[in-house]
Amino acid sequence: MKNYKIIDKEKYYRKGVFRHFSEDCKCSVSITNRIDVTDLVAHSKRTGTKFYINFLYLLAKTLNSREDYRLGYLWETNELIAYDKINPTQYIFHDDTETCTPVYTEYFEDYEKFYAGTVADIARAKESRDYKLDMQNHPNWFDASYISWISYDSLNVEMPDGYLYFPPTINWGKYRDENGRLMMPVTVRMNHAVADGYLISKVFLILEEEINKFIKR
Repeated sequence: MKNYKIIDKEKYYRKGVFRHFSEDCKCSVSITNRIDVTDLVAHSKRTGTKFYINFLYLLAKTLNSREDYRLGYLWETNELIAYDKINPTQYIFHDDTETCTPVYTEYFEDYEKFYAGTVADIARAKESRDYKLDMQNHPNWFDASYISWISYDSLNVEMPDGYLYFPPTINWGKYRDENGRLMMPVTVRMNHAVADGYLISKVFLILEEEINKFIKR
């Protein structure tokens, strides 16, 4: 069953930008920003839920809120497409081997359904030591990687020149106390053909809105 629609590149609202950065100057853009997660941490503790899973849910909800973040490229037919939804590929770290296992977790807007699915996915991944990615069968999945050891100030994820990979790549690190507030670094990387500084900034702004709505529900 097809899970995307084809976008007419001649009618695409970012037509000129898309052509320039998919033909003349193939590159990506990344922004690192610290977001305030004080209230989300408190909410997670109060409800006995995992902060990591709560944040992953809100991140996936944010990226599904705009078609701009659900774009893809079919290299066989040179078509720009928009997926119905995108799902997070998360990574589970194993202390004994110091390696990660990728986990495909399906996004559901229903929080309880997503939470239960993520708990089960993590439990299964902890029993494995394999690093297996199946991108051919998981094209509408975005990379969501938690860097749990440090709270960083900048991070760059590079792609090969000319590689038209459109799903967002998201990283985040440990939150840290800054003047009584818990601030967490989040990095958003996207291909410049489908996103610019405005669209990447909107990820942070929408994410903050979703956090505020989540803790008040």
